Amino acid sequence: MARLLVCVTFDFDTMSGLMARGLTTPNYISRGEFGPVAIPRILDLLKKYGVKSTFFSPGFTIETYPAENEAVLKAGHEIGHHGWTHLPPHKMTREQEEANLVRGNETIKKLTGKSARGYRSPSWDLSPNSVDLLLKHGFVYESSLMGNDYTPYRCRHGDVVEIDKPLGFGKPTRLIEMPIAWSLDDFPHFEFLRMETQLMPGLMNANHVIENWIIDFVYMKEHFDWGVLTYTFHPYVIGRGHRMMALEKLLKAVAEGGGVFVTMEDAACEYDQRQPFRG
Repeated sequence: MARLLVCVTFDFDTMSGLMARGLTTPNYISRGEFGPVAIPRILDLLKKYGVKSTFFSPGFTIETYPAENEAVLKAGHEIGHHGWTHLPPHKMTREQEEANLVRGNETIKKLTGKSARGYRSPSWDLSPNSVDLLLKHGFVYESSLMGNDYTPYRCRHGDVVEIDKPLGFGKPTRLIEMPIAWSLDDFPHFEFLRMETQLMPGLMNANHVIENWIIDFVYMKEHFDWGVLTYTFHPYVIGRGHRMMALEKLLKAVAEGGGVFVTMEDAACEYDQRQPFRG
């Protein structure tokens, strides 16, 4: 019998992602403020469909909005590591990246009583040091790469990337990759950003986007006996009324289609049991 796992995940950035882009005017800060407004309605919807989720919360968000993160934890959802700031690791030195990991974990431990088991890179952009540091600090899985769609895999260490040579693949590590995709992220579809050197139009019809997301689940159902499909949402994006209605359509379709909602940690552990690391 097929077992189709679905991870409904949330990057609880609030304004931290905008601040990392240098967008700190009152308008942009106010956009981030909508995230906490959306949290109660998101938690109610997840409860309605029996969804256990993973919230990747930067330390900044946990310390800025402790009550909302406590509500997420109390509802039984996993808290994952999403940096302390939302600055992408590739913009940091190794020392800065490690300090950010440590600070974020200290913040999560104060909230949950334990360090995070999973990590998601801000802006989905790891550095050459990230895998080493995640292994050093005891992470079980990470979720920032796009090398598969329905099948987790092991993160590699030591890739050699040179433009005039074939790619030199490094060695797999025990760190489990829970792959993601921009097409399964609400931000590029819905969020409007206008900057001096970039325009992100966003504002797409939510029902059209949700149709694509449902079809991705249907494809897994028709072609896999076991798989993991990961959706990525941001409370201040998906939490708007019409998008919440579309999100409910997605949850209902997945539930009626036989999908099993699990946290990312549970999905990673299930993969590890099916495919033990033999490095």
